[in-house]
Amino acid sequence: MDQMFEQAAFHMADVGGKTPSYRRALAMGRIEVGAMAFAHIKNDTLPKGDVLKIAEMAGITGAKKTADLIPLCHPLPLDHIAIVLMLEPDAAAVAVYALVSCFAKTGVEMEALSAVNAALLTLYDLTKPVEPALRICDVSLILKEGGKKGRWVRPEGIPDAVSGFEQQPAARPLQGARCAVLTLSDRASDGTYEDRSGPALAEALLGLGGDVLVQEILSDDREGLEARLRQLCDNGEVDLIMTTGGTGLTPRDITPEAIAAVLEKPAPGIGETLRNASARHISTSWLSRSIAGVRGRTFIVSLPGSPKAIGECMETLRPILGHAVRLASGKSTSGGGTGK
Repeated sequence: MDQMFEQAAFHMADVGGKTPSYRRALAMGRIEVGAMAFAHIKNDTLPKGDVLKIAEMAGITGAKKTADLIPLCHPLPLDHIAIVLMLEPDAAAVAVYALVSCFAKTGVEMEALSAVNAALLTLYDLTKPVEPALRICDVSLILKEGGKKGRWVRPEGIPDAVSGFEQQPAARPLQGARCAVLTLSDRASDGTYEDRSGPALAEALLGLGGDVLVQEILSDDREGLEARLRQLCDNGEVDLIMTTGGTGLTPRDITPEAIAAVLEKPAPGIGETLRNASARHISTSWLSRSIAGVRGRTFIVSLPGSPKAIGECMETLRPILGHAVRLASGKSTSGGGTGK
């Protein structure tokens, strides 16, 4: 039956097996209106009222209506929509920026682009009574975050007008955090095969704003791992240590035992959350023994040893990882059993 429906000419992508994660997209567009119409917009003297405010509301509506307008888009439970309109006197234009976010199984790029287009078309409609020679241009996706591909920024970079977006805590929750990545693998440590999980984990941390100061490959040796963890934590070298590999059930999988031996404050909810989220993709995730906790002022998390698992786990951890690191390091004064 499934095969029959997969052959249908049109169908929405099946995201049923994906784990919901934090998604965000930033898009822009521009409408060139000419000097005379620009003066009307700036002075709020167009016949139909305050076009900037109306266009802002239209952008919000456009984002919410995306699935109704584009046949194969998934309807998404949007958490946040923000529309910013900027006057550009030198170009006699209005630039529209749309930021959309949600916690879902697929991205919000189309919602951001729909918001931009709805706002631009509204500006067009309200301005054309005084100037029919209008031009919509430069509609593009600037940035998207979330999912297996992580963070993407358009080749031209982020426009100066919204460059402060990069500094927002939600965009880079590990901003300033000193990180260490430890790969546990006998074969990678002796050069039998190339480590791919460690670089994938390091890249994910960099994407969240972290500074990766340590990146090492260790053999599956419990005493060696314990010693290195104690050294990094007790010397105050890093705020976050993330390991990859050695979380399974084979005789050489010793990562959880080594981490448990050095922890002062276990955080059992992390491992439970990772297993629960990953099990939606593959049932054998329940066999993973990932754990987490704190030693001194350093937060430690163990992840499985595959690049795909790294991507899935980091998306699951994204909403809480920065807060956990700040709590462990003492940079946040919040307390309580929920970590709020």
